[in-house]
Amino acid sequence: MKKLLMLCHPQNPAGTVYTREELEEQLAFAQRYNLIVYSDEIHCDLALDENARHLPFAMLGEEAARRSITLMSPSKTYNIAGLGASVAIIPDPDLRARFRAARAGIVPGTDILALTAAAAAWQDGKPWLKELLIYLRGNRDRLCAAVETIPGLKMTVPQASYPGWIDASGLGSDNPAALFHRAGLGVSAGAEFGEPQFVRFNFGCTRATLNEALARLRTLAASR
Repeated sequence: MKKLLMLCHPQNPAGTVYTREELEEQLAFAQRYNLIVYSDEIHCDLALDENARHLPFAMLGEEAARRSITLMSPSKTYNIAGLGASVAIIPDPDLRARFRAARAGIVPGTDILALTAAAAAWQDGKPWLKELLIYLRGNRDRLCAAVETIPGLKMTVPQASYPGWIDASGLGSDNPAALFHRAGLGVSAGAEFGEPQFVRFNFGCTRATLNEALARLRTLAASR
């Protein structure tokens, strides 16, 4: 039985859009160890850097496509996660058959409401998405600017999606997520991603909500 290389592309939580060279390194690794590449590309529509182009892993070439399972969905981009509309793109027929057999009786099918919503989002949602990306860029830039002014915090500007991956190691706390929580900020603890000195900050919200969150962030820093 082959093992899986689970690829999150764009990367979550750091928001990295992988280059072709980086993806080719992943492919070489998968070839070396004969791995199936399970590529989660659910955030692919949310590239915030205008020069960052999402390249699906399977489009590297025939060899990449043959060993790939690509997951996509309108759920993150169009905020319809509750409908369960998602797709798995599997070019290799044998791998597709194995996937179908493995999910049978475990993963539910997609109902007509989810299908209709997904079709509407992908076919008619481009103008809305364009405005969304402008809004998210503004939120991202506000968050990054705020973090730069707070001693003990730093972050790399995310290229895609809406998590801000904040390095809080400068706060000198064994559990920085707890400090954020006490300040009224519902961040995800970096320990969930293998980095306990980081927190994941969701800036996919209204500008008013973000402004309130940034005010609480500054309060956290002032109380140190």
